[in-house]
Amino acid sequence: MTYSHFDPAMQNRVVWNAGRTVGTKRPLTQKQIWAIRFFLDREERLRDRALFDLAIDSKLRGCDLVKLKSGDLVAGSKVRDRAMIIQRKTGRPVQFEITADARSSLATWLLRRGGSLDDFVFPSRIHSGQPMSTRQYARLVDEWVTAVGLRREDYGTHSMRRTKAAMIYRTTGNLRAVQILLGHSKIENTVRYLGVDVEDALVLAERIEI
Repeated sequence: MTYSHFDPAMQNRVVWNAGRTVGTKRPLTQKQIWAIRFFLDREERLRDRALFDLAIDSKLRGCDLVKLKSGDLVAGSKVRDRAMIIQRKTGRPVQFEITADARSSLATWLLRRGGSLDDFVFPSRIHSGQPMSTRQYARLVDEWVTAVGLRREDYGTHSMRRTKAAMIYRTTGNLRAVQILLGHSKIENTVRYLGVDVEDALVLAERIEI
């Protein structure tokens, strides 16, 4: 149900984001990544370790990540080094790497859960034949970050997407490469997404001696 802002009922209505932290979520640091991996391994959460590793590597939006099927990631009896999907939001293809740690955790999880290549990698616990919901994925991210002492208000599913992209940018300064990896249609979107500002540009410039 919607209201006009002139309606009396709106005079004392609390806005949806009252008391919430909104805006860009922070990327994880290398130390925080390893802390979360240690926590998931200690708790023997095979699914969550595979989900976390793949989220970091793939840099996919949550809606694309949860819809991945085994056939997207597996070739023969092995997890692929690289994969490609069509993004739901843009309809554009995007490729991503799957590093050794992620391949290992995915192989362990897929062997444990079984199923066919047409099955979702991370299925719903409630609805048979459906993928995990993006809301459930968000709840898991909240659990992971709070388990290692981080404020869940500062982190979210976009932290998973931004983490490796931010590391690549800080290391190389190559916005075009990050744009391709994130599947952005315009480099301006990548600039906004990473929060690139004048300070970043100056830091990069100071590394170059002529």
